[in-house]
Amino acid sequence: MKKCVILVAMMFSGILVAQEVKPELEAVGNKVKATYYYDNGRVQQEGFYKDGKLDGAWVSYDEKGNKLAVGEYTNGMKTGKWIFFNSNNLCEVAFENSQIASVKNLQKDALANRN
Repeated sequence: MKKCVILVAMMFSGILVAQEVKPELEAVGNKVKATYYYDNGRVQQEGFYKDGKLDGAWVSYDEKGNKLAVGEYTNGMKTGKWIFFNSNNLCEVAFENSQIASVKNLQKDALANRN
């Protein structure tokens, strides 16, 4: 659990750092898709903005292209269940009002069986 909370904290700092770099922006319906890149050209994060706020699905990747986190924003706030990936397990973090409500460690096989 402690590793999962540390991973979540690292992901939040990664989002803040990524926003210092200008993203590639593309209009998609009533939203704007933003894609942030690492120096090596791989995607770091991608997701949507609506009315200037984070809104919809967001995905973060490591420098090799592996997923680090998948989650949703609604009107600028983290909502629902986010999945954080690491080499050994998955961490499911539930958000309510952009605050961590619960944290669960999952086996990678358990998530595959849920889909």
